[in-house]
Amino acid sequence: MAHPQHSLHTPVPTSKKINPPPIEFIDVARQAGVTFKHTSGDPLHKNFLLESTGAGVAVIDYDNDGLPDLFFVNGSQWTFPQGAPRPVSRLYHNLGHLRFEDVTAQSGLSVVGWGQGVCAGDYDNDGRDDLYVTYYGHNILYHNEGNGRFRDVTGAAGLPTAGRRWGTGCSFVDYDRDGYLDIAVANYLDFDPLHSPKPGDNLLCQFKGLPVACGPRGLKGGVNVLYHNEKNGTFRDVSKTSGFDKPAGHTCFSVLSSDFDDDSWPDIFIACDSTPSILFHNNRDGTFTDLGIESGTAFNGDGEEQGSMGADAADAFHEGRAALVKTNFDDDVPTFYRSDGAGFFTDVTYRAGLGALTHYVGWGAGFIDFDNDGWVDLVMANGHVYPTVDRLGRESKFKEPKNLYWNLHDGAFADVSRLAGPGISTPASGRGLAYGDLDNNGSVEVVINNLDSPASLLVNKASNSANWISIRAVGSKSNRDAIGAMVTLKAGGLTQTAEVRSGCCYLSQSDLRLHFGLGSSPRVDFLQVRWPSGVTEEFLPPAANRVVELVEGSGIRK
Repeated sequence: MAHPQHSLHTPVPTSKKINPPPIEFIDVARQAGVTFKHTSGDPLHKNFLLESTGAGVAVIDYDNDGLPDLFFVNGSQWTFPQGAPRPVSRLYHNLGHLRFEDVTAQSGLSVVGWGQGVCAGDYDNDGRDDLYVTYYGHNILYHNEGNGRFRDVTGAAGLPTAGRRWGTGCSFVDYDRDGYLDIAVANYLDFDPLHSPKPGDNLLCQFKGLPVACGPRGLKGGVNVLYHNEKNGTFRDVSKTSGFDKPAGHTCFSVLSSDFDDDSWPDIFIACDSTPSILFHNNRDGTFTDLGIESGTAFNGDGEEQGSMGADAADAFHEGRAALVKTNFDDDVPTFYRSDGAGFFTDVTYRAGLGALTHYVGWGAGFIDFDNDGWVDLVMANGHVYPTVDRLGRESKFKEPKNLYWNLHDGAFADVSRLAGPGISTPASGRGLAYGDLDNNGSVEVVINNLDSPASLLVNKASNSANWISIRAVGSKSNRDAIGAMVTLKAGGLTQTAEVRSGCCYLSQSDLRLHFGLGSSPRVDFLQVRWPSGVTEEFLPPAANRVVELVEGSGIRK
């Protein structure tokens, strides 16, 4: 993680009077039956960064019952006492009404290893979402068998089953629009614990005088990977021929696919730690070009690389274009990029009101409309890298509160974290974050995988009478999950746009359904989908407060 310095900025004051709606997020994980506890080495003494990066969580409806389930990725330890149980990743089945059952034992997902990230997508278009889980070692592709079980098909799919890569973020993305999902994977470090320096061994293994886990500076960065779906259940490594392996040596975390330049082809953003972030422009011929520097997303507005971990994108300003946010290391602030169109961005962090807090280490970040007013808000999970950082007596702590920013509708956000209830204000070692409406009542929940700690399931208990709609897009000519579909709706004079994505936030997977707040509008006035196949269709405007399924080919083609 970088230790950056940045110039001083004065936030631009908002013209809006801050009068936030009622907010009361509480953590109901244990009451809901979610008893997962993350493990990653020694919780007090971290010799390597692998023990500190944490892991992701997926919101995935694996059994197609309309209720999103939860999958938590777990880490490991270097040694185990004889007979001690190994930590495993866990799958929780949604029973409805925010109650979950641990079904790991019968799921086939109880694999031991240094798990990191997860993304979901129906790669064989059989109507069931599959999982790709990244590890230190080799990643695993789990095929959803449709009977509550997943099967490791990594080798059968032609993917590596040996080696020592450090996989982090991933995304299923149909980059060539052939109707089948490909897989984009970030790698962090070329790491060997037997030949890596230990805390305090050199200046790059210290933080403000404390001996800490070394890196990422001073260590060799990884090489990112792209796998093409061969449409027969197998994948082919096209990293070199596509240009996805360049630039190499960057220390990368989150992978975020989106049509950033509005040309109907998916691009890929990768948030990188202590090295420039990457924005792969899709050349529409099977190749990519890194336009991170040209687009304005490689660095912050001062031209500096950052210690970036998490990322998410949304049309935060109702411009029909995705703004981009990424979280960063201590002594820095999150970075908020506003789209200028055609794939170019401007750093508006301070103007957007996100530049006041410099002491957090940010990980998961997600755009959610928590008050259903039709304007996406922003939640971030925080927690320092080094367990010993509390010894310094600084404002930065190992366990830190989360941040909740309320969208003020004028290009700025207000920090309402202290008003948002104990689910936000209680310090934790937050890492992976995902979101979705877990009980289909129109209120978005936030799920967090906390380092060496029990997971969090955050529910907003404040009353809210605003309307909403949830859209599940189903592809026919496009990939079945319609990943890459762009949904536009109008309600109450407000136009909203959102995109179906695999992979987000930080090493995590949010609900593939799209949630829209409608405010006081009782129905949608206009509904359109631009499918990954390139076809655009309009659908009959639905009434509010329901989940609506839109199938490609059943609308009015435009």
